This record gives sequence, C-alpha cells and structure tokens, in this order.
Amino acid sequence: MGRDADCDQVDPDDPDDPWDHDLAVVNGVRLHYVVAGPPDGDLVVCLHGFPAYWYTWHEAIPALADAGYRVVAPDMRGYNRSAKPRRVAAYRMAELVGDVVGLIEHAGRETAHVVGHDWGALVAWHLAADRPGIVDRLAVLNAPHPSAYERELRSNPGQLLRSWYVLFAQIPRLPEFLLSRNDAALVGQLFERAGADGHAFSPPAVTRYCEAFARTGVPRSSLNYYRAAFRETVRRLPRGGLGDRLIEVPTLVVWGERDPALSVSLLEDLDRWVADLTVERLPDAGHWVLAEEPETVLNSLLAFLDR
Repeated sequence: MGRDADCDQVDPDDPDDPWDHDLAVVNGVRLHYVVAGPPDGDLVVCLHGFPAYWYTWHEAIPALADAGYRVVAPDMRGYNRSAKPRRVAAYRMAELVGDVVGLIEHAGRETAHVVGHDWGALVAWHLAADRPGIVDRLAVLNAPHPSAYERELRSNPGQLLRSWYVLFAQIPRLPEFLLSRNDAALVGQLFERAGADGHAFSPPAVTRYCEAFARTGVPRSSLNYYRAAFRETVRRLPRGGLGDRLIEVPTLVVWGERDPALSVSLLEDLDRWVADLTVERLPDAGHWVLAEEPETVLNSLLAFLDR
C-alpha cells in the first residue's frame, strides 16, 4: 500500500545539491523543507500542490537562490517527509495557512514573498487575504482565487464538470486505494501525460513523484485536503463564498490556458479581489506551467519579485 515514512527516503542528501534539507516543528506539526540561497536574502516560500512535494520547485530554487533570495520549499503537511495527521479537520485552510506563518517565523522573518502552485497557491491566496501583513508579494501558478472559483461553481456548469475529482475525493478509502496501488501508477500516469506534448516531466522525475506519493499516509492525507475544503465550501456557498476581501499585495498570476481542470474563465474580473494584479497567460501550457515552460515562468517570477 505504501512505503514506511522513515525508510527509503525520497530525498537523500547529496553534497552536490544546491539546497539543504531540514525539519521544523511549526503549528503543532513537523515539516520537512529544503532551503537555499544567502541567509540574509529576502525570503521566498514556495508551496507545492497535489500530488507533488517540494521537488516541484527543483528548477526554481537554484534560480531564485542565484538571484540572491533565501528560498524555503516545504513538503506541505501530509506529503513526503512531513507529518501526516489522520483527521480531515487537520487539513482545514486555517491549519494550512498556520503552517506557512510558522515556517516564516521559523526562518526568523516577519514577512516573505510567497509562491504557490495548485493547492500551494490556494493556501497562498488565503494567506494573503487572512494575514496580509505577512506577505510581501504573491505569485500564483494555475490556482483560482477562492471567490472566483466559488463563483464559477455556482454559475459555470463546465467548471463544475471539470471539478469532478473533488467529488470523487469525498468517497471513503476508494480514492486512496486507486491512487496508491501498483506503487502509485495512476499518479505516474498523471505526470507522464502532463504538458501539450506529454513530456513535461522526465522519467526520473516521474519516478520521484511516484515514490513520494507512495509513502505511508500520503494518499489519505493528500485527499483530506479536498475533503476538508469541500466541507468548508459547502458551508460557505449559501452565504456567498468568501466575499470581497481585497488582496492588496502585488500579485502575479501565471496561467496555462490548457489546464484540463481549471477554466480560463476563472481569470475574469480578478481585479475585483486583487488591487495590484499582473496576469500572464501561457496559451500552449497546461496545469504544470513551471515544468512545461520553465524559462518563461522563471523569467516572469524573477522580474516580478525584483520589480
């Protein structure tokens, strides 16, 4: 079913790697993270999504560090070498936001630039809305603003159909079984088929993602993100979602327009919720924009952070 969480480490320490591995106990959980760059550089926290882990950022980390930034890229709670609480409530958004706040404090900082993809970017959206004083700049890769997403769920049948996997994740045990069987073969297929040409990820990278996902507890924990979010969303929708809280920090959204799960319509009227917004559309990229067009995304990110 899975690999022992303390054996067969997916992230063996290599003296040639441009990053170091470390652990932090924050917000009541132990988080594994990698860190790179000068200790006195501006802090950049990079948050991965489903079904990945810190390695999402393996190309961005050295580029950011070379530009003078101090980079911290955690395994989000429930993933890879971080703690894996069992209860669904442990994956509520308030807990996920609290993890990031704790990491920033653990790094000895009061604020940070926050970069996120997929679920990591959803957490980043909430962090910027709920704790605006802690975010210097926000960069989002293919993840909808929560209010825009809830708007589309109420009014766009196409986006509702694209979100079928959220409903599938609510089924007990079956999704865990399907995703973890045969050493996470379905997860491997997701990465193998990513990108317009199906070659966004190299075979060694696909193997790394499968090994990380197959670790004991990861399938359940990763699906609990969707279970906790579904329960919170159902409670909010009758009241009109998150409302019109304005995110005032400078925000970059990079969007692959071929994302099969997220409609481009999610970009409409984003300035209703974001005061200082830059949107960059990549018409030939899908959900995994950093892997599909790394040079373009990294150039945009570095220019944005240095602006």
